[in-house]
Amino acid sequence: MFDIKWIRDNAALFDASLKRRGLEPLSAKLLAMDEARRANLTTLQDAQSRRNAASKEIGKAKGAKDEALAAKLMAEVADLKNRIAGGEEQERADTAAMEAALAVIPNLPLAEVPDGKDAGDNTEVRRWGEPKKPVAAPKQHFEIGEGLGLMDFESAQKISGARFVVLKGALSRLERAIAQLMLDMHTAPANGRLGGYTEYQVPLLVRDAAAYGTGNLPKFAEDLFHTENGFWLIPTAEVSLTNLVREQILDESQLPMRMTAWTPCFRSEAGAAGRDTRGMIRQHQFSKVELVSITTPETSIDEHERMTANAEAVLQRLGLPYRTMLLCTGDMGFASQKTYDIEVWLPGQDAYREISSCSVCGDFQSRRMGARYRDKATKEVRHVHTLNGSGLAVGRTLIAVMENYQQDDGSILIPEALRPYMGGMERIVRGA
Repeated sequence: MFDIKWIRDNAALFDASLKRRGLEPLSAKLLAMDEARRANLTTLQDAQSRRNAASKEIGKAKGAKDEALAAKLMAEVADLKNRIAGGEEQERADTAAMEAALAVIPNLPLAEVPDGKDAGDNTEVRRWGEPKKPVAAPKQHFEIGEGLGLMDFESAQKISGARFVVLKGALSRLERAIAQLMLDMHTAPANGRLGGYTEYQVPLLVRDAAAYGTGNLPKFAEDLFHTENGFWLIPTAEVSLTNLVREQILDESQLPMRMTAWTPCFRSEAGAAGRDTRGMIRQHQFSKVELVSITTPETSIDEHERMTANAEAVLQRLGLPYRTMLLCTGDMGFASQKTYDIEVWLPGQDAYREISSCSVCGDFQSRRMGARYRDKATKEVRHVHTLNGSGLAVGRTLIAVMENYQQDDGSILIPEALRPYMGGMERIVRGA
């Protein structure tokens, strides 16, 4: 959400930044709306001032026994009352229209974000690990899982329809082990740029205001699941975690706040028709370990690098090759100023696929939520900066482990980092 005062003072920059996002200029339209609103406010304030003055004059006229003047003034006050009511109604309508217009405008990209239209224009920042083929003809995860008898899409289809899966036995335990490893790494005492997150358990159902605060509403309602009694199922724990600071004024000493949660996530995949229809890559229900940070404006960029490093550390611990991409302006999310996508190597697809997206949002979300802090030096109240990232998508990490550690006999070698969580099990075989 943008401050219309900032747009008024930076109209050219605002339009130029929207152009980088592939959007038409909007400042003229928004400022015309703002000018009309302010003109109505001026008229309203003048009417309120005159009503107050006329009310006092009525008392003086009655004290002077001038009933004619008193009657005239009373008629004027009655007329002003009606005009004020109309002006207040107009003010509410103008405010709602302005908020609605601002609510669907995406965040502005930082200067270092490359211009581009889609994923083809993203920039590779770094790589880790050497992509390899663990077997001569690598299989995709669903072929491996079904071959082991531990991944069941047919039963899930009968229960819930497409884009669901049933895991069982050792494969179900492996997914849980992956999430536990992630949480243990992120919640470990801060060591340099790693760890130091506090674990939370958060609601999976949220109200309109929470989904609005993170930018999911109103623009992306079709991507969410909605209950009949008015709740939204979270698409990621970002929604619940970030809203923990809504409508608050924090002390600067409380920042940075670093939070993590492992939750189910729910997405309608409204725009994903025909994409990744086989397997677990793109599902309506999946689990994710989310990272959220609340910071001061001066530290948010460094926190973005730190958050990304924490997500990358999980892949390094698991020995999974990956590359980190800086997204271009045309591929960034709605609320983001700058985003790194981490893409893990999947030998079964012979491709890198996204496993984490880490974004810095500036004050875009905090303005929607009313989340602020008090500067300890100046005592000024300012909006916090928010960041979010996957640390990591648990299901996709399971896929990556399966494909990178598949064996010639169809079994899966368990990475050493996960064996303590698997009761010492070293390999998953059929029926395990």
